[in-house]
Amino acid sequence: MSPTPISPISPTLPVSPIFPGTVSASGQPATLGVMGGGQLGRMFVHAAQRLGYFTAVLDPDPHSPAGYVSHHFIQTAYDDATGLAQLAAQCDAITTEFENVPAQALTALAATRPVAPGAAAVGIAQDRIAEKAHFVACASASGVSCAPYAVIDSAAAVQAVPDALLPGILKTARLGYDGKGQVRIKTRDELLAAWTELKQVPCVLEQLLPLKAECSVIVARGWAGEVVSFAPQRNVHVDGILAVTHAYEGNMPSSLAKRARAATESIASQIGYVGVLCVEFFVIDDGSEHGALVVNEMAPRPHNSGHYTLDACDASQFDLQVHALAGLPLPAPRQHSPAIMLNLLGDLWFGADGQQHTPNWQAVLALPGAHLHLYGKLHARAGRKMGHLNITGTDVAGVQATARQAATILGLQGLEGH
Repeated sequence: MSPTPISPISPTLPVSPIFPGTVSASGQPATLGVMGGGQLGRMFVHAAQRLGYFTAVLDPDPHSPAGYVSHHFIQTAYDDATGLAQLAAQCDAITTEFENVPAQALTALAATRPVAPGAAAVGIAQDRIAEKAHFVACASASGVSCAPYAVIDSAAAVQAVPDALLPGILKTARLGYDGKGQVRIKTRDELLAAWTELKQVPCVLEQLLPLKAECSVIVARGWAGEVVSFAPQRNVHVDGILAVTHAYEGNMPSSLAKRARAATESIASQIGYVGVLCVEFFVIDDGSEHGALVVNEMAPRPHNSGHYTLDACDASQFDLQVHALAGLPLPAPRQHSPAIMLNLLGDLWFGADGQQHTPNWQAVLALPGAHLHLYGKLHARAGRKMGHLNITGTDVAGVQATARQAATILGLQGLEGH
């Protein structure tokens, strides 16, 4: 039997708490669902189960890492009506683990179940054009805007680009992540060639700014509008993919950290966001001592840069995702240890000879404060996120020293980056 349908939820209204360990009229335990079955869904499932919830995952991949560990696994396409109906029947509330779940699928689920984040918020994050417009609209309240940009959706738009936007970075409006769908250009001719190379899909051209550093902020916002957040993380990317996150006091100037945190909370609040949201920022060299903040993009979900919270904080980003979705109290998270997170890509599983091997986990796990998280993916390949390594300790210098040791053992790059 399926649980009794509940009324649709507006993102601006509180949801009645779905307490762990409760049982519906149908006899089904309180169940939280997630659209998407990758590593973020897997860690959400672990956090939900730790509180006693049952879980359900919808994902088309038969080898879904989250599907392997969930009570229920629905293997269908994200827009499959039968699969969506099954997920709604099994769950009391539903979230998503990545932004490319079709917004219309979330709309369909929200007809009978609380869904957080909602389709409108996810839809903004799915489209760089809408995302940039949202950042501009938020700028007066948040105090931080995005880089100067232009929408490229026609040959005429290419010719109309102001000279001030060159050189720049051309990014596809949709389906771009980890550096995909991005081309650096210097001239108008290169812009036209790049847009043609990208199949002339709608794009955004961003002015190339002098980059000093990159950072991100993770917030959680509840149904009633309550907001909590983690301190900003400083991030280093290699080939467009996050390589290292530095999470400790002094990782960036306090004045910038305070502004980034306030801006992220403002960006979430102005769209009535519910759930965990990550906003990424650039720190650009504007001639001032510490530089200036520019908002880059947002992710309507937990984020790679927040994985350190699993071992360095009393509540992780996934714990807050569960609390926000279920309407539970949102405690302000406390970081009890400085931390560095090292992203583990599939490249580590291949030697110079191209043969696959197992990384030297024995040496890594012998390091003090080393916390290895592997995602249960069966096949390693270059660029694929296979896991992460959190290093924690009692002081920043010790964490940095241990992280250097781990990076040397594994052959990782980026630790000494910005």
